[in-house]
Amino acid sequence: MGELYHGRSFLKILYLVDLARKDGNITDIMKGTENIYVVLDNIRSVHNVGSIFRTSDCAGVKKIYLCGTTPTPLDRFGRERKDFKKVSLGAEKSVAWQYWKSTMEAVLYLTKEGVNVVAVEQDDKSIDYREIPIKENTAFVFGAEVEGVSKEILKMCDTVAEIPLRGKKESLNVSVTAGIILFASRCKK
Repeated sequence: MGELYHGRSFLKILYLVDLARKDGNITDIMKGTENIYVVLDNIRSVHNVGSIFRTSDCAGVKKIYLCGTTPTPLDRFGRERKDFKKVSLGAEKSVAWQYWKSTMEAVLYLTKEGVNVVAVEQDDKSIDYREIPIKENTAFVFGAEVEGVSKEILKMCDTVAEIPLRGKKESLNVSVTAGIILFASRCKK
């Protein structure tokens, strides 16, 4: 077993994963072949966004939609953001992304494209995240650190889901939530 993580065997695994990525078959390595998208609704922290990019790359996300005040990998002058790059470890180059001024416009676009839009938010109408219907094309909307996904956006989504919490804190960090949701969606049968 130790041989797997050392020397040539490890390099062979990296080579096979790299080939699968180049051929567009990375989802064949993971369970499922669905197109998963991420929509970030006015998330303020560059560190959270960078972390979500890195997690999205690992989970095989097809595209990230950055909306409103959500920071992009480039600053207002079109230069790479060093703080972003430090957290994302270059995932902004391997995951497609697009900026939208309005989350509402991005969700409308995805809906018109036939994408199943799932808001991840604590709400009276939310279902357990383990019950999320994963379709061929599914987008997950994650909201701002304090306010969450806006009520207007929740009304536009096909499903609202949440992660049940058992402790005293009422929420998880948005990047942690994204990791749980993205990898759980890949484990669906």
